[in-house]
Amino acid sequence: MIDARAGRIADLVARAGRGEEIGADEMLPTRYTLDGGDGDDPWWNFQLDGYGTWLWVLMAHRARHGRALDAYRPAIESTVDYLVAFGDRPCYDWWEEHAEHRHVATLGAVLAGLRAVVHARDEHGEALLDAARGAAAGAKVDELEALVATEGVADGHLTKWLGATAVDGSLLACLTPFDVVDARGAVAERTYEQVRDQLLRGGVHRYLGDTFYGGGEWLILTAWLGWHEARTERTEAALGRLDWIAAQATPEGYLPEQVSGNTQRPEHIAEWTDRWGPVATPLLWSHAMFVTLALEVGL
Repeated sequence: MIDARAGRIADLVARAGRGEEIGADEMLPTRYTLDGGDGDDPWWNFQLDGYGTWLWVLMAHRARHGRALDAYRPAIESTVDYLVAFGDRPCYDWWEEHAEHRHVATLGAVLAGLRAVVHARDEHGEALLDAARGAAAGAKVDELEALVATEGVADGHLTKWLGATAVDGSLLACLTPFDVVDARGAVAERTYEQVRDQLLRGGVHRYLGDTFYGGGEWLILTAWLGWHEARTERTEAALGRLDWIAAQATPEGYLPEQVSGNTQRPEHIAEWTDRWGPVATPLLWSHAMFVTLALEVGL
């Protein structure tokens, strides 16, 4: 997908270098069709977190399985160029909301991806990135680290977006697995505590004030909380998250996106049901996070 858009990325990066104004509708999409086209769903379609996540996942997969990177190098280079040019631009967050802000979870995904490749070596022991591209990526890493540390932290914890004070469930990814901050350090611990204390009921809410399907408890975030707990030796708590998720399965064994037992704004459930139908069930992401958590606790 990325190789097919290498020319488009190069053009966007060149235009940014000339200081041109580039609209969100010109950026790479969040969604792609199965046959390789840009997604055309009637939904917001500009997020950056997926491209940083892809770099991070690719490098983690390579490290785990010893895969060669030659076939991926052009796409890696294009993605690095794209994120160096646009990685700190305002865009929609994980939840496809608030495009006017720079979201810490999004910046964390971009930072994790660039960190993963900036010092990486290929199977021949050579630097994965050429000198100029590596220097640019390294400078962007430094810039994003400083940005998050100064504008993305309030009262000792990471924040929903730069300059805010609220937390968001998506911030858990900045602790585990992205290590945007030290997973056992003070900022991570304070962020974990704030997410747990403010957003956890039986499961984890996205953020306070959420009205999407009433603002229910999300299975992916509950698994993410457990993932971090498993990683930081809170195994009993992590097992409790796994049990809660399993209890939300339908009789067919399907896991939904969210459940409505403890919604924040139940008066909004009908509005979203009328618009989109019932809550997405099954949601592949929920199943994937359940499996991830089960593996992390050793099941």
